[in-house]
Amino acid sequence: MVGGGGAGSGMAASLALQGPGFECGVQIRWLPGLAEACHHHAMDTIRTPTTAPVTHPRRVERLVAGQPTSDGAGVKLTRVLTQPLQRRLDPFLMLDAFGSDQPGDYIAGFPDHPHRGFETITYMLAGRMRHRDSAGNQGLLEDGAVQWMTAGRGVIHSELPEQTEGVMEGFQLWLNLHSADKMQQPAYRDIPSAQIPEHTAPGLRVRVIAGSSHGVAGAVQRPRTEPLYLDIHLDPGARLEQPLPAGHNAFVYVYRGTVTVGQTAVPAQRMAVLAQDAAADGVLLQAGEAPARALLIAGAPLGEPIAQYGPFVMNTRDELITAVEDFQAGRLA
Repeated sequence: MVGGGGAGSGMAASLALQGPGFECGVQIRWLPGLAEACHHHAMDTIRTPTTAPVTHPRRVERLVAGQPTSDGAGVKLTRVLTQPLQRRLDPFLMLDAFGSDQPGDYIAGFPDHPHRGFETITYMLAGRMRHRDSAGNQGLLEDGAVQWMTAGRGVIHSELPEQTEGVMEGFQLWLNLHSADKMQQPAYRDIPSAQIPEHTAPGLRVRVIAGSSHGVAGAVQRPRTEPLYLDIHLDPGARLEQPLPAGHNAFVYVYRGTVTVGQTAVPAQRMAVLAQDAAADGVLLQAGEAPARALLIAGAPLGEPIAQYGPFVMNTRDELITAVEDFQAGRLA
């Protein structure tokens, strides 16, 4: 997805740039330096040592309602994690939720657009979307599949529906890259639904997209940001205890039913930002009287400056100017 977002908080500098996909006088969001922070099939998963139970669960710091918007060629979506939360939820930059059974809401898709400096993770709950990029990669996202794209030094890609009717529903998460990794070669991985490992227990199913849960290693591991990305399915009254490192930032997005996170009831279409507590060792999630589904996402903060101009996320204003110049001159990808 193209991405972008409002001016948010912090210092914004006006940068008048012209060219495809840009307007003059767009505001660049600049976040000063932060304090340094402390393929497998489901039946053939990698096991890691089982973790201890959660004894000091995190509480909910705040609930966030997403902002309805449109992106790409007019795709309707909800921007759940917005720019003002990038500092608080470092290393995550954005979370979009999209879902509609009206073709007019999604049919135009996301034509060719650039990215540099971060990773995009698209999780398709329902529907069919074709990805093509400037590195020659392409893949078809179908029900339950994940596309993990590392934009690195630069990629131009498109995401276009391959359906004319029915439901299209899913999420796109932006995960920042460390300054040392931002100019790496772009990479792409298409993960079919059957290759996403799962942890199951009575009343509980956890799809482990990244990180690990209860001894099940996810489809993707990243050493610097250590992302945890779980899709949690809970039967009525079912409960999940998930350990989390105390220094990691974390949030829960409920997309079906109501989930009690710690002592807080979180309804559908709300994000619960989990509080930082040095004594906390994880999070507790429990469904109410109806089934529920939620994403649990956590990661190790990078503690670096964030400079964003639309689909480019770097560390300095000068690096952003270079990214735009590279794109305009055809050097980005």
